[in-house]
Amino acid sequence: MLEFKPICIGDKEWINDCLRKNDFRGSEYSFGSNFIWSSVYNTLIAKYNGFYIVKAGEGKSTRFIFPAGEGDIKDLINALSSFSAGQGTNLKFVGVPKAAAQMLEELYGGRVKISADRDVFDYIYNRTDLVTLKGKKYHSKRNHINRFMENNWSYEPISSDNIEECLQMNELWCKENLCREKDAVTKEEKEEQISKHKEFCVVKYSFEHFEDLGFKGGLLRVDGEVQAFTFGEPVNSDTFIIHVEKALLKYQGSYPMINKTFAETIDEKFTYINREDDTGAENLRKAKLSYKPVFMEEKYTVEFTD
Repeated sequence: MLEFKPICIGDKEWINDCLRKNDFRGSEYSFGSNFIWSSVYNTLIAKYNGFYIVKAGEGKSTRFIFPAGEGDIKDLINALSSFSAGQGTNLKFVGVPKAAAQMLEELYGGRVKISADRDVFDYIYNRTDLVTLKGKKYHSKRNHINRFMENNWSYEPISSDNIEECLQMNELWCKENLCREKDAVTKEEKEEQISKHKEFCVVKYSFEHFEDLGFKGGLLRVDGEVQAFTFGEPVNSDTFIIHVEKALLKYQGSYPMINKTFAETIDEKFTYINREDDTGAENLRKAKLSYKPVFMEEKYTVEFTD
C-alpha cells in the first residue's frame, strides 16, 4: 500500500540506498535537492517494495518523479496507476531519465505518451573545464575573473563558523533581486520575481540543515565581507551537483570566480559537474550555455493513456 509523507532528514539513509541502485545523474535524484525544495513543490514521499517515490500535486495534477530503486517495476506501475486513478487522473511521470523513458516505452508501448521537456534538461560540464577555463571559448570568463582578482579577496569552505554570514549575504541578495516587485510589469518579470523568492527561501532552508545534509560549499570574501557562495553534493558515482550559486552585484567577476574556485575543490573522482536546469528562463539558459556543457541530461514526461 502506498503511504505518502513529508520528507525528513531521517529518511536520508534509505533514500540514498535507493538512489545508488540506479546511479541517475539528474537533479531529481539528489536527496538534498528533494529535501530543500519539498516545501516549494509540496512534494511527499513513499517507500514501496524497494523503490523511493516522490509525488507532487493533488487530484488531477498528481505527478511523480520516476522512482529510484530496484524491484518489480510492473507491480510498481500498477500501484501508481491505481493511486492516480483514485486521484481522478492517469499516471504521469516527470523528469524521467532517457533510459527510463525508453524502458517504459518498451514495456508499455502505445499505453504511454512520451515527450522531451527541454526546460528541465540539466547542464553537464567536465569538471576540469570549469577548473582550467582553457581555450578561446572561455576567454571572457577569464577576463571577468582577472577583474575580480584585482580586489582584496579570499576563498574559504562553508562551515558552521561562517554560515551566519552566508545567511546575511542571502538577505542582501534578496534586497538586490527581490525588492523591485513594483518594476515587474510583464508576466515573465512577475514569474521571475516569484522564482527568485522561492530561491531565497530554499537557500535559507539549506543553510539551516547544511551539516545534516552533508552539503559541501565555498564562499568568496572581498575586504572580509562575503560576496558570493555556492554549494552542492555528489549526485551519483561520477557527478557532483551544484544546488545553489549566488553573488552580489558589487564586484565584477564574482560569479565566474566562485564557479571556478569551488570547482577546484571538488574531488577529482567526479568527472562531471551538474549545474541543473534553466527552467526555460532565457537569461539563465544563455548563462549556462556560455560555460559550454559537454552534454545535456535529457528528461522526459511520460503519461499513461489508460
